[in-house]
Amino acid sequence: MLRLVLPKGSLEKATLALFDDADLAVHRASDVDYKATVEDPRIDSVRILRPQEIGRYVAEGLFDLGITGRDWIEETASEVVSLGQLHYSKATARPVSIVLAVAAADPASSVADLRDGVRVATEYPELTRRFLEKQGIAADIRLSYGATEAKVPEIVDVVVELTETGRALRAAGLRVIETILVSHTELIANPTAWEDPDKRHAMAQIHTLLQGTLEARGRVLVKLNVGAPELGGVIEILPSLRAPTVSKLFGTDAYAVETVVPKDRINTLIPALKDHGATGIIEVPISKIVH
Repeated sequence: MLRLVLPKGSLEKATLALFDDADLAVHRASDVDYKATVEDPRIDSVRILRPQEIGRYVAEGLFDLGITGRDWIEETASEVVSLGQLHYSKATARPVSIVLAVAAADPASSVADLRDGVRVATEYPELTRRFLEKQGIAADIRLSYGATEAKVPEIVDVVVELTETGRALRAAGLRVIETILVSHTELIANPTAWEDPDKRHAMAQIHTLLQGTLEARGRVLVKLNVGAPELGGVIEILPSLRAPTVSKLFGTDAYAVETVVPKDRINTLIPALKDHGATGIIEVPISKIVH
């Protein structure tokens, strides 16, 4: 039903791991194969391509569903439907920004201070051109193939660059004067495919599986038994995702308690639960959490 396209390159390994964890394992003949399959009735075919191209291909209807960054969607002016952000790796856990930066000694303090003919190096020429045109600036925009920050001030006056913290730009002696775009990794759909009720339903289900997997990461289910006198103390120290489930144990004055907790707290939590009278404590891995 769905033609899926996934990003190759820096996001490839983490993307495939996410689909594997979501029980949507991507199978291909080799690590360099661009064609793949997912054994799921909702997914007909899978391609693995550069994220720079994915927005355009999804917009053109070559694929129904894909994953790429908002930066490349905007650079290619692709008309797509965003199903939501996906934070599934170190590279996607926090947003990145496309910023405009000048040399630290440059007198410009804002975009308004840039003159016509200003030389700009960037890996995002179309996004940069549209942005500067809206500011009324006719710029000399030059496509950069890397090491963009090293080109100021001898080769260009300004760079438009992707950054997470701005540290590399500062280390290169540059100063950010404008943030053009904040970018996350997104699950996107072709607008025509999105209007098809069957495809939309399948897309929503895939999105639910991916988000449920992400929600479960870093969490575990804890089950335990506790006597009635100790119940209040145990409940008080449980860092639950929601209110814990408490059930009366048949024929006893005791309770079964279960809840979802952060995994990074489990090694201090289990001894504390035992100290508060809990018994039969079980830690259970979680694959998905769907609200």
